[in-house]
Amino acid sequence: MIDVIIPTFRRPEALVCALRSVFTQAQADTLLTKIIVVDNSPEQSAKQIVSQLEAEAPRPIIYLHAPTPGVATARNIGMTATTSPYVAFLDDDQCAAADWLSRLYQTHCRFGADVTIGPILGRAPTADPSVRPYLEAFFSRQGPTESCVVTYVRGCGHSLMTRASLPLDTATFDVSTDRTGGEDDVLFADLALQGAVFAWAADAVVEETASPQRSKVAYMLSRAVSFGQSPARTAFRERRWAAVVFWMAVGAGQLALYGGSAAGLWVLRRKTWVVMADRAVRGLGKMIWFVTLNFYGEAPAKARP
Repeated sequence: MIDVIIPTFRRPEALVCALRSVFTQAQADTLLTKIIVVDNSPEQSAKQIVSQLEAEAPRPIIYLHAPTPGVATARNIGMTATTSPYVAFLDDDQCAAADWLSRLYQTHCRFGADVTIGPILGRAPTADPSVRPYLEAFFSRQGPTESCVVTYVRGCGHSLMTRASLPLDTATFDVSTDRTGGEDDVLFADLALQGAVFAWAADAVVEETASPQRSKVAYMLSRAVSFGQSPARTAFRERRWAAVVFWMAVGAGQLALYGGSAAGLWVLRRKTWVVMADRAVRGLGKMIWFVTLNFYGEAPAKARP
């Protein structure tokens, strides 16, 4: 009934946690059809892990290699192995609660949704205590306290989609986002234009644990710039030029307002400076939406495994 896709890139320990959290899902015998692991590292770093855990899996595990690093490419290759009516995505740094899949599916069916997402609890155990609350909030995804229909969803990790609602005749995810990310934003924006129904499953929970490399303010602020670029880029793709100008103007206001606040709080050594800085650089992102920031693809692949 549900195929679970887990794209992975050089996170062996986290992948083990993600896989085992899927293995122990309630109603796995009736809901889960297969688990698809897409290894996006050129050296096939996840292949041995999948082989070692295969005996624990309640359903077949399919290992696929996506040798060309890129977040959209990895997701697309995973989609080629799907045959079930529903497709769930879980990131390799996420561990799902035991009732995650059943809760997600119940909400999905209840509202007749095309895409359903739920809350993510961010964890940054290695972060500096002074900025840990900000980082954990950054990695989290919050929403309504009750399950409901929503107008917009964000983030493909921890999601359930009706396979028939997705573009399957071409690449489901836009490969032009391979290096920057945002492939989910592009897909969801296209689905919204087609009248898709989005839902929020308040009781379907996963935890996302940030690696030490990502648990740093400099890295997260750079990601915040990228997140800020999304609305203007979406408007550009849809050729809504007035909306592009609007978002750039909004960004300028955010940068001026929150940038000044961040600077003042930093001088006063207040911990909340980083929250204001986050808002400021998201404004910067709206202004420089045309600048490519590479977080995926070739740049990390060239780094030493």
